Amino acid sequence: MRGRLTNLFRSRFESGPRGLLRYSFRLPVYLYHLELGWIFGHRCLMLTHQGRKSGLLRQTVLEVVSHDPVAGESFVVSAWGEKAQWYRNISESPALEVQTARERYVPLQRFLTTEESYAVLAAYEHVHPYAIRAFARLLSRPLDGSEAALRTFVEGVRLVAFRPRDVRGPARRESSETGGV
Repeated sequence: MRGRLTNLFRSRFESGPRGLLRYSFRLPVYLYHLELGWIFGHRCLMLTHQGRKSGLLRQTVLEVVSHDPVAGESFVVSAWGEKAQWYRNISESPALEVQTARERYVPLQRFLTTEESYAVLAAYEHVHPYAIRAFARLLSRPLDGSEAALRTFVEGVRLVAFRPRDVRGPARRESSETGGV
């Protein structure tokens, strides 16, 4: 019985949330619209991007797994890898705006390499071991605390970093900041 429920949940969850789950994920967007996004601090950010097919503005609230206050850079995970709509949209056209804490800015974005992603998620796992394990279990990619399991997990997700255009952090290649992969 448990195997059937897991497979049912996995098949419905692989392409992204639907139904009530999707609406619950949208709740933070409404909080940002009510100017209450500051309550999340730097734990979340709201990404404004353009739909690659429709051309319409889209907004998605994402959990920040790491925030570098010096560079002002926030790192987010695409749990559905390259299948996530927001990820596909910013792959074709750079993000238009980021709101986090009480900040609002036009971002530079960069897509992290597998090694960078591993480093960010290893640090996150060290600080939030139960959160990342629960998250991985939801995605049917359980973590057992081993490096091999984390590396396998990292291969299935994608990380993106956003920072304000007017803040100069460490030197980056221009093509990676403007949306190139």
